[in-house]
Amino acid sequence: MSDQPAPRRLVIENCAVATVDAGNTRHERGHLVIFDGVIEAVGPGPAPAGETGEVRRVDAEGHLATPGLINTHHHFYQWLTRGMATDHNLFDWLVALYPVWARIDEPMVGAAARASLAMMARGGVTTASDHHYIFPRGSGDLLGATITAGREVGIRLTATRGSMDRGESDGGLPPDFAVESTQEALRATEEAVDTHHDPSFGSMLHIAVAPCSPFTVSTELMREAAVLARRKGVRLHTHGSETVEEERYCHELFGMGPTEYFETTGWLGEDVWMAHCVHMNDTDVAAFARTGTGVAHCPSSNARLAAGIARVPDLLRAGVPVGLGVDGTASNETGELHTELRNALLVNRLGPHREKALGVDDALRLATMGGARVLGRDREIGSLEPGKLADVVLWRLDGLGHSTIADPVAALVLGPPAPISLALVGGEPVVEDGRLLTVDEDTIAREARTHSRRLADAAP
Repeated sequence: MSDQPAPRRLVIENCAVATVDAGNTRHERGHLVIFDGVIEAVGPGPAPAGETGEVRRVDAEGHLATPGLINTHHHFYQWLTRGMATDHNLFDWLVALYPVWARIDEPMVGAAARASLAMMARGGVTTASDHHYIFPRGSGDLLGATITAGREVGIRLTATRGSMDRGESDGGLPPDFAVESTQEALRATEEAVDTHHDPSFGSMLHIAVAPCSPFTVSTELMREAAVLARRKGVRLHTHGSETVEEERYCHELFGMGPTEYFETTGWLGEDVWMAHCVHMNDTDVAAFARTGTGVAHCPSSNARLAAGIARVPDLLRAGVPVGLGVDGTASNETGELHTELRNALLVNRLGPHREKALGVDDALRLATMGGARVLGRDREIGSLEPGKLADVVLWRLDGLGHSTIADPVAALVLGPPAPISLALVGGEPVVEDGRLLTVDEDTIAREARTHSRRLADAAP
């Protein structure tokens, strides 16, 4: 007989289910069966009787089951600088904060990443992407600290190896000692892919190639990074079309707008996603749709920095993949993705499409299947369907904050943050009864505060 433990089966029933499949199938009262970390069955009514190998059955009366939320854009290190430069636009905000960020080191980044990931996990995120692009000389293994934190918290991670090669002396914004040479950045990025990227089904860690932005990165680095990513078979990520100042900068420096510049450097395609994409004209939207380039929509950060309202309804109707992003917590201090479901719906209704901009099912899709498409993982996660990974969240909706909202998806999107009774990653519980199971929240909070003070003391 094998001494390997029998595969585990988990049955969840008596809950509302929002599958977010191609037809947006919902079950008013349904079930999920999870076998060995993969969804085996989902449907209406109670689960089939006589399941073998079952180790747990969950009566989820009063709950809504959804796919785990997927965060497509973040800067974990910024957890240590929340609440600063609160009345600045993007460029002024960067000028204020780059001298502080340039003093980060490996212990600081580890503490910030654990706090960022813990905050997201307790709010229903099961997959997160981090864009780390600042590597001060002598600061240690910053990407490694982020990867270790992801392993500890237990959610899937797309760690993008960012870079900057234009410091102050080259007309960029960051201090010179906080940027790399072009070749240093490319070598370190390739090493990160070779060392850490796991492309297998169910992978807990992907690496992507992610120069920071057109105004902190040379054209050579942009072009060569795209070549590198495609040679290695990994995805590409950067910031794009975030502010009117950026658009003006691209016209002055390159003689063209951001989207055209990205296309000339090889940065449009099905393997690319851009953060923000606020200032796009019809030609830009058509170019993204034609090439399959994805967008990480960050409504709270866009509002915090007065960047504007992204054309999300137009992007979706053109067929552009769109997911949601928290963005760094120096421009979105809540640090969790549920806020973005609500704000995506509300902010976009302030635009020209008004009440027809987004509905509650659209908002949930952005945060789940939309994010899976953007990260290139839609065959594995993003919906509750047989054969997909069991990244599942049970939201409690029978309490004070939600019990009078009949539509469970409307309750989740428009109501206050819903308590989480169970969050699974690959069938493994990460949150239960609102409590993180993998890490100690109080310890993480103390460590983050200590390192936040260290960084404040080190800053000029």
